[in-house]
Amino acid sequence: MSQHKKAPPSTPFKLIGFGFLSITLYTTLFVYEKQILNLSSKGKWFFIIPILIAFCFSFVHGNFTSQFWDKLGMRAKS
Repeated sequence: MSQHKKAPPSTPFKLIGFGFLSITLYTTLFVYEKQILNLSSKGKWFFIIPILIAFCFSFVHGNFTSQFWDKLGMRAKS
């Protein structure tokens, strides 16, 4: 008989924090869209800027989504 260990329930502060950070990132991206495009199109190592932004968005939005589904009680099958 296998025993499944449940992860401890997360606090709503993580969900709210990652949600707020996600909204802030999207707002910042839309507000500074032209400046980011101008900076990343300069050449040399500036091409890394959109890549770093994508990784940042992926991390924050992924954690928010994970917390969201966790709060709803949805978990992946193991």
